[in-house]
Amino acid sequence: MVNSFASSVTARTTVVVHRELSRHHEVRLVETSRRGHATRFARDAARRGLDAVIAFGGDGTLNEVANGLADTETALGIIPGGSTNVFARTIGLPNDPVAAAGLIASGLDAAADDPATLAPIGLGRVNGRYFCFHTGVGYDAAVVERVERAGAMKRWLGHPLFINAAVSTWVRSYRRDPVTFEVSARRDGLEVGAGRGCFCVVLNTDPYTYLGNRPLSVSTDAALDRGLVAICFHDLDARALLATVTAALRGNGLGGGDHLSEWIDLDRVEIRAETPVPYQLDGDHLGDTGALEFSHAPDAVRLLRPGPQGSEESSGDAPSSTDRARSG
Repeated sequence: MVNSFASSVTARTTVVVHRELSRHHEVRLVETSRRGHATRFARDAARRGLDAVIAFGGDGTLNEVANGLADTETALGIIPGGSTNVFARTIGLPNDPVAAAGLIASGLDAAADDPATLAPIGLGRVNGRYFCFHTGVGYDAAVVERVERAGAMKRWLGHPLFINAAVSTWVRSYRRDPVTFEVSARRDGLEVGAGRGCFCVVLNTDPYTYLGNRPLSVSTDAALDRGLVAICFHDLDARALLATVTAALRGNGLGGGDHLSEWIDLDRVEIRAETPVPYQLDGDHLGDTGALEFSHAPDAVRLLRPGPQGSEESSGDAPSSTDRARSG
């Protein structure tokens, strides 16, 4: 499943990735053409009993494929092709798609020998849609919306565009009087936390994102084999925001502070807002809403993990992204 509009996807890279995956397996290449196409194809692939669907694109493409494969026997594989590739890097894949293709091909070989290696992982779910790594409500969703309005610039400017959008969104909308909402966190049917916030992130895993090669870790308790983590920011003044970014870059979570609350190992989270607030899911802005209902879905999808190393056959003829850049 290829999203040819993703930041790191080129015609040549697609050929190399397809060749790598096809060395020992029958692989059909399908390109997505519109939003929702990847989900529909993944559902059809699962109905036909395919062993795996591999998403070659950004986090949005991955999310669509995961939604199509959830609660089926068809495994989910990943080749990073976007600008950030949060989930692919979280499970140990390099950010270079050609290098990642070798590891996924090795994972396919291992799965053919022992299907038990396709172990299921948990996903989050909000308002009927699954997410792989997080959903953001409020501030970061407004940032994502601003970035998406930039359209094709995202492909070329990448992280500088996100940083500019984060600063301008805070200055224009969140410095003085942001829209707030109520958050309720539950574990085993009991409320374990509640509060009012202007920014909430519900995590299925950590890190929250990457800044270049640096992971932004906001909760060391977020993991694929545990319940959800909810972090609610009560305010976003300059000092609190700077402390948050600094702590995340250190890689040990956000710690404490009066400006935020954290609740872990959750099976449900509810958010209610009198004025609709923006939300984003795995990096895709989905609009504004006044109500969000989260749940944790253990063992939701079978994951094709990277193998221990790439194919020895391909070690000399699959150029990396750096090699391609040097060759023009």
